[in-house]
Amino acid sequence: MLKLKEIRKIYEVADTEVHALRGIDLCFRENEFVAILGPSGCGKTTLLNLVGGLDKYTSGDLVINGKSTKEFKDRDWDVYRNHRIGFIFQSYNLIPHQTILGNVELALTISGISKTERIERAKKALDRVGLEGQYYKRPNQLSGGQCQRVAIARALVNEPEILLADEPTGALDTVTSIQIMELVKEIAKERLVIMVTHNPDLADKYANRIVKMLDGEILEDSRPYSEEDETKEVLAITERKIQAEQQELAKLQAENPDKKIKKVKKEKAKMSWWTAFKLSFRNLLSKRGRTILVCFAGAIGIIGISAVLSLSRGVKDYIESMQDDMLSGNPITIERSGVDMSALTEESAINDKRDDLEIGDWVNANQLIQYLIGNQDVLLNLQYKNEFNKQYVDYIKSMPDDYYQAITLNYGLDITKNIYTDFVVSNDPSHPGYYLNGNYSLDAITEVYTKAIEQMDDYSQYSELITSLNTVMSQCVSNNDYINSQYDVLYGELPTNDNDILIVVDSSNMLTDLLLVQLGYYTQDDFFTLVRKSLSEDPSNYLTEEEYVSLTRFTFEELVNKKFTWYPNDTVFKEDTEATVLPGTKNFTHLYRSEEFATEGFELNVCGIVRPKNNISYGALTQGFLYSESFARFVIEQNYESEINKFVRERNAYKLGGLAYFADSFAQDIDGKVGYNLPFYWEYNDECGIFDNENGIAGDEDDAPYITMFNRSASSEIMGFFGVSSGSKTLSLRSLGGDYMPESIKIYPNDFANKDLVTDYLDKWNSDDDVYYNVYDENFKEILEENVLLLETAEERIEIKYSDDVEIIISMLNTMIDIITYALVAFTCLALLVSCVMIAIITYVSVMERIKEIGVIRSLGGRKQDVSHLFNAETFIIGLLSGGVGVGVTWLLSTIANLIVNHLSGGSIAVIANLTPSTAIIMIIISVVLTTISGLIPAKSAAKKDPVVALRTE
Repeated sequence: MLKLKEIRKIYEVADTEVHALRGIDLCFRENEFVAILGPSGCGKTTLLNLVGGLDKYTSGDLVINGKSTKEFKDRDWDVYRNHRIGFIFQSYNLIPHQTILGNVELALTISGISKTERIERAKKALDRVGLEGQYYKRPNQLSGGQCQRVAIARALVNEPEILLADEPTGALDTVTSIQIMELVKEIAKERLVIMVTHNPDLADKYANRIVKMLDGEILEDSRPYSEEDETKEVLAITERKIQAEQQELAKLQAENPDKKIKKVKKEKAKMSWWTAFKLSFRNLLSKRGRTILVCFAGAIGIIGISAVLSLSRGVKDYIESMQDDMLSGNPITIERSGVDMSALTEESAINDKRDDLEIGDWVNANQLIQYLIGNQDVLLNLQYKNEFNKQYVDYIKSMPDDYYQAITLNYGLDITKNIYTDFVVSNDPSHPGYYLNGNYSLDAITEVYTKAIEQMDDYSQYSELITSLNTVMSQCVSNNDYINSQYDVLYGELPTNDNDILIVVDSSNMLTDLLLVQLGYYTQDDFFTLVRKSLSEDPSNYLTEEEYVSLTRFTFEELVNKKFTWYPNDTVFKEDTEATVLPGTKNFTHLYRSEEFATEGFELNVCGIVRPKNNISYGALTQGFLYSESFARFVIEQNYESEINKFVRERNAYKLGGLAYFADSFAQDIDGKVGYNLPFYWEYNDECGIFDNENGIAGDEDDAPYITMFNRSASSEIMGFFGVSSGSKTLSLRSLGGDYMPESIKIYPNDFANKDLVTDYLDKWNSDDDVYYNVYDENFKEILEENVLLLETAEERIEIKYSDDVEIIISMLNTMIDIITYALVAFTCLALLVSCVMIAIITYVSVMERIKEIGVIRSLGGRKQDVSHLFNAETFIIGLLSGGVGVGVTWLLSTIANLIVNHLSGGSIAVIANLTPSTAIIMIIISVVLTTISGLIPAKSAAKKDPVVALRTE
């Protein structure tokens, strides 16, 4: 059945050739126990490997059942080893992470036998070798003799025609060796057994044929088998196989009567993917400590990318959830002048950058002038001026009520010169400045503190913070229902009357001390104590707990009960008819103390205190003290015909000469020094003169006139310790309440989804459509006529631009988030790349550790692809586990981050990191794909391993 004809095997070692076999001619019977005897290095193991199909001969022919193997391909050799050959190795070569049942099943698995049949046949094979009931033990739980019995069971389970034994007792003691040899002898009665040994006593006792070898040649054959006898045996074997195939065909046809069976299923040798997965998984499980570390290391890149994507998605979700809130804080705004942000985003930077510009040891002048002249349209598109007229404001006020929550006409008033309140220098009657306690304008109070800080050498540069960091009083949204939807009323009630003032605090019930200072809630003594001790570096000078509470906490009653009084322009600005002025000009003095007023003022009422709800981050109201739109209209009604406004309006002045403020002196003790602080009044400065259109001053003639005020230093006798530095301020006619036209209009849409209704309505003004509107009275309070058709065409109507900042903000935020996400993902991909390299290294290490397993699989008929699949499956599992770990850790970190952010934000931000299921799945897929790719090269190298060399590896 097996014939070797002139078999030669030559190994190339470096530049030399080693002749392992030198023309071997041998024939083997179907059933016999052949012992190949010879010293080490004589070529007997090489001969055994050639017979087993593990190695390939250099020349000659190996004939199996009358069929030459010269044309055998890898697939033919794999099938041959799986179905014809059974190997018994000296060192057992069991796979350690498999049970002994799994070891025995492996050959059947490669044959494609069903699971039920595999288990049944494997158990029978183990029972036959005396291992009944020990199926699920691991190899390391068995003795050497038991391990060899498992190896025999594995060799027999596929019912091979040839059993090859390489020194089967070489690693066993005498008693166990006898047991194993008796078992092999029994097996030899039903099949061909070829045993390689260097022990002549063992060969003489058990083998019925001994072949002696030396230096790659046959020296002696105790029972030669002629070619004639071999030919007869082959014919008999072939006839039996034909009969067996016919019986199998008949059996299959009986089992499938409706299907015509033409031939018996072809033998195959192929390891399924599932088997490869199980082997790899059990291997990883046996090294669970390392596997866990590898999975965590592989998960680092996935965690990084998943965390970035999770945060990006969470921020975008938060932005989407906050759109309505953002809309309230960033309403659609129509201003008299501004920058068109939408046009800005569409235009490239105004730089003439040329790719062909030569760069050397010189500076190139960018031709910006030519660019600006040649691209005036670009600049005009960026900057715009809106010319409000009454019809347009009427049109805005006529917008359907269901489009918006509120429309606010902001008149640009500066009422700090008209509102007066208690200003206390000190509560101590012995204090030098006590006599100056009284009712001062809010503007004067601000100036006092500004100049006070200006005179403090160490902090003079911070004096401008007093006025730049907050607005003393601003205008409020005129819709209480809208306010109620966003704010909780902490004290009192929302504004209902013209004289109501609303206090808006932040989510921590805070107002800035700068604001409270300008509103007169601090005495000068308290202010200087707060500043001096807060900035002191001497611990003995620190604020005590009692002082801190006293100076930084105000009860609701303290805030609400403070008295504010508003006076008209004609009361607070007095014309000085005796002053020497330029022809055609007038001199007005601002009276900073209300004790000098003969008329009764309009008392303001601080009606309530509100705070944003927990889910509101922006809100429609500005933090601080707010007055109503109706109060703003009241101020304009009272001040429109005031003397100072009439004078400015009569002159139609562009710039009217400055108003300088001087002071009565009063003493103030600060840090042990006595100086003079300066309350203020306003006086015309004749050094400035009058400028108007007639004198050729450039500007937009439709701009409202305004007054420029200059500070003129007082003499040192008056100034004392404090002084008034040179500088300027500007008061417009509008800020003095001399213009009914609003400075800006703010529209608060119902919600983000319906914002387009508002913008479509605004765009209609600039379109060719007919425009209908309601006609209001002069102060836009009462409707005089409804649904009036504006007869002007679109070309005749002045185009009005508006700012939809939320749309731009959200677009820019999303773009910025995307850019940051891409950058961070790119950065974290480095970690992923490192992980991939590490996975490749670990897989290569695994290949080195499992070389013997590779040899076993090949000896059982496993293909090269099966070996490759084995390690591809391992990297797939590692990738799957790494992805799962990465996603799991990211989810845990996201949950923790959300809890922390939710706590820190007081519940206003519930989710800041959102790992969506789709992102998680994608991350796991990426992990699997990358780790699988990383393992391709090690897996390919494993497939190329020589099975003979692999089986010899220790």
